[in-house]
Amino acid sequence: MSNWLKNYSGIFWLLAGITTGSIAGIVFGKGAEVVKPIGDIFLNLLFVAVIPLVFFAIASAIANIGAGQKLSRILSVMSLVFLGTVLISALLTIVAMWLFPVHQQAVIATDLVNQGAGKKLSGDQVTQLFTTDEFYLLLSRKNMLAMIIFALLTGFGTLRAGEKGLAFKQLLNAGNEVFKNVFALIMKVGPVGLGAYFAYQVAEFGPSLFGTYAHTLGIGYGVSLFYYAVFFSLYAFIAGGITGIKKYWSNNIIPSATAVGTCSSIATIPANLEGAKKMGVSPIIAGITIPLGGILHKDGSSISSILKMAVVFALFGKSFNSPEVILLALGMTVLVSIVEGGIPNGGYIGELLFISVYGFPPEALPPAIIIGTLIDPVATLLNATGDTVAAMMIDRFMGEKTESFVVEEKD
Repeated sequence: MSNWLKNYSGIFWLLAGITTGSIAGIVFGKGAEVVKPIGDIFLNLLFVAVIPLVFFAIASAIANIGAGQKLSRILSVMSLVFLGTVLISALLTIVAMWLFPVHQQAVIATDLVNQGAGKKLSGDQVTQLFTTDEFYLLLSRKNMLAMIIFALLTGFGTLRAGEKGLAFKQLLNAGNEVFKNVFALIMKVGPVGLGAYFAYQVAEFGPSLFGTYAHTLGIGYGVSLFYYAVFFSLYAFIAGGITGIKKYWSNNIIPSATAVGTCSSIATIPANLEGAKKMGVSPIIAGITIPLGGILHKDGSSISSILKMAVVFALFGKSFNSPEVILLALGMTVLVSIVEGGIPNGGYIGELLFISVYGFPPEALPPAIIIGTLIDPVATLLNATGDTVAAMMIDRFMGEKTESFVVEEKD
């Protein structure tokens, strides 16, 4: 019980701060707006820290890829399976949000939103979305996607430099560790910052905000549990027919309990490895895909990402159904599912990214954070237990090639 409380303490503190702020907003009304600067300071710290954090996280991850990790066949199949399941979970959530739309009664400061958000992108806008014409512009959160692309290039450049780039790789690793801790320090004041901001929001827009959150969470938990029961069974069937379904669910109890109890995909890796062994997955494939899946494969985060985008669009009176909006949402969802795995509180990276790309103001961040916080337990369940069923499918698609793969690698 003590470990469970420790693992969920961050969520509990955030909820306590938000609840306190909401009550203050109801009780004191407009008088609660005096604490808004505290919330603004917290949001500004997040926006400033996220640029170096994401840069070092991505660049160092690419730079640390070693020759021994280049297991092309397994990694190719693994990438396709991971990408496919993440996109399926995202598309399922989009459909659910279309079927059960969020009808927001109190629209937040629509005039503050970039009026270009949700409209068709011109050629120049596409260019500005992916690149900048000056290096210093990469330091702005408004150009976050361009910065991520530059971080990827920096990582690959360091990798190609080999021994000559060793000192720079050490710099990237050090920067990654430093800014992970900077971000963790900022999040320690999250309950106060979010509490102050919710006091302002409730005072400004009234308790009707709670209905929006409840509606969104109902959809989120419904989609997540449906995906967990139905789609994981479908994936297990693809991997091994009816027998595959029985093997998966009979050996998925401990990984599921571990995921919910620890609220961590990484902490579930040992249980997943043991479960995959009992499911009949090749030790070679399990040993490669499950540890990587703990970092890179996050179906639950995909669902959470779409939920956060949809509710922010509703709160700001924007339509979440145009092709441009959906394609960007899917792209960012895949990116966030990869990036957030190695970063504490990594889900907030996705929130900052889509707010930047879609042109929303900082006021869009608190609603996204509360949705992400409340959906986190079931998202972690999907993130963690989805790795074993993915390993089953990878093992099935590799077939007899696994043995020849092992021989080739030894040679």
